[in-house]
Amino acid sequence: MSVRPEVLAANDAYAASFGQKSALALPPARHFAIVTCMDARLDPAKYAGLAEGDAHVIRNAGGRASDDAIRSLVISYKLLGTKEWFIIHHSNCGMEFFTDEVIRGLLGNSLETAALGADGFTDVGTAPGSDEAKYIDWLTIADNPRSVVEDVTRVRNHPLVPRSIPIYGYIYDVTTGKLVEVPEATKAGEAG
Repeated sequence: MSVRPEVLAANDAYAASFGQKSALALPPARHFAIVTCMDARLDPAKYAGLAEGDAHVIRNAGGRASDDAIRSLVISYKLLGTKEWFIIHHSNCGMEFFTDEVIRGLLGNSLETAALGADGFTDVGTAPGSDEAKYIDWLTIADNPRSVVEDVTRVRNHPLVPRSIPIYGYIYDVTTGKLVEVPEATKAGEAG
């Protein structure tokens, strides 16, 4: 059964009480951006104390500093005036449970949803699959703190990112709700 009717009903209720939100400014009011994971257990508005219009939130699998995430950060700064950025990964991330080779193999066998078991992901679908997965860098995570450092460093060293923007690195703990700083990442992201 589709969730579409529930989504549209929720939107109707939201729109009915939309009020002054139409007057929110285009630039984020608190002048910062967050890159974080798409994981449904993460609610950046709650863990970072955000209201609508406060900040840019860029979400992707793993919260990685992909080319598209960096593109969004550059637009956030250059056109909309953000002054600080956070890279926030999280504990127990699905991107830690497979490698590029694993997902390439799974997609090569079948395009249907794989199953996650004690031994990792297994293919339960039937062919056809696609070899197109071999052309994608999946940005999987082998060491979570290290990946935060890598992402902050990548953003910091990008030629389109000004040195004046501080970039902070954190891991959101899904068991406590706490943001845990990765000091090496925040050091790498210091403004200069």
